[in-house]
Amino acid sequence: MKVFTLGEQVLREKALPVEHINDDIRSLTERMFVTMKEHNGIGLAGPQVGEKLRLFVVEIDDGIKRVFINPQIIETSAATSFYEEGCLSVPKVYENIERPEKIRVQAFNESGRPFTLDADGLLARVIQHEYDHLEGVLFIDRGDPEFKQKTIESFQKRAERKAKKEAEKKAREAKIAAKRAAKEGTDSGAHSAPEKAAV
Repeated sequence: MKVFTLGEQVLREKALPVEHINDDIRSLTERMFVTMKEHNGIGLAGPQVGEKLRLFVVEIDDGIKRVFINPQIIETSAATSFYEEGCLSVPKVYENIERPEKIRVQAFNESGRPFTLDADGLLARVIQHEYDHLEGVLFIDRGDPEFKQKTIESFQKRAERKAKKEAEKKAREAKIAAKRAAKEGTDSGAHSAPEKAAV
């Protein structure tokens, strides 16, 4: 699955509730786990793979696969802590972000069963990070504004360079195709020309 990155609109849109937890949703969450592992992540939300749905998957170092569908964070602790966060949608960018140390979240699992989870430490942080994705919020929004602006500008320049390279590649391919077509047309014309009778 493609992981969408900073600058792509789906990451800034509010996700929609999952209406039916069925085989399609279960298949989606399984593919998200695979994609997350391929990118060495520990959490992945629907919008990050282009699915504007309120769901995310988490697997931290305890090895437990957790699926959160239509989650709601219903309590947060007054105590907060800083931790250096990164994101598959903002690759190679890290920043210390302050978040509540403990949370209580309600959600449905992949079987459609409701559950309530009290989380702290890394698990609490990852849940909050992924929940933000469902609201169109990225971790850089919660850090230093100047750092955020520099990051956005960096990704804009990166996207412009990529677009320029792709345009140049297409232009080269079109030029080669045109030369090939012209050559084939010349060759075809030479073969189809009638032989002149000897006089």
